[in-house]
Amino acid sequence: MAKADPPLLRNVQELVKPGFVIWDIGANVGLLTFAAAAISGAKGAVVAFEPDSWLLQILRRSRARQSAASAPVTIVPAAVASGVGLRQFNLAARSRASNSLAEYGHSQTGGVMEEYTVPTFTLDWLLDNQPEPDLIKCDVEGAEVEVFRDQIKMLKEIRPIIMCEVGDEMSDEITAIFADSGYKLFDGEKPLSRASTVTRASWNTIAIPEEKCEALVGVYETATTAA
Repeated sequence: MAKADPPLLRNVQELVKPGFVIWDIGANVGLLTFAAAAISGAKGAVVAFEPDSWLLQILRRSRARQSAASAPVTIVPAAVASGVGLRQFNLAARSRASNSLAEYGHSQTGGVMEEYTVPTFTLDWLLDNQPEPDLIKCDVEGAEVEVFRDQIKMLKEIRPIIMCEVGDEMSDEITAIFADSGYKLFDGEKPLSRASTVTRASWNTIAIPEEKCEALVGVYETATTAA
């Protein structure tokens, strides 16, 4: 499993602690979902958000095979976005890892295989319905600004660690959102043990609340130029 996505799995090992609650937004086949569940343990919890009905079947089959020592996994068949409602969702022809809300997607999709309607929820709305997260992973193929913009309670009060895939076209907005909320940004391609902050969100971004940085990262360098 470690060969599937080494940086992601290393970040899970470095950031997830026993008893953590993890929200996996854009869970796909559940690589992070079940890796995090194993580390968080029976006293933790994982909530996996995935609107693709075929991927949902894979998640449910994997959940049925979980160890009793792992965190329980709740699977939510929905997308996370800027509002509570219904949206069009595109299944990518080339790879389901490129599925996206209809307004997004990119050249790697290979076209649209199917489009259908899915429910959407906001982070702050979900706080009234799910356990508060210690860590959020977000991989939503271009919709990351929608997910985090104006989510005041989540970013200013709950303040989870965030692992987020950020497209270059969204980088400036995501950087501003996290900076305004008192987060430090790190390059998720590098081990936290050798971390220094970055000034601009990158493809694999880790955002950590300033007050949690010392405990999680230890001594780190502050960047003075763009990454």
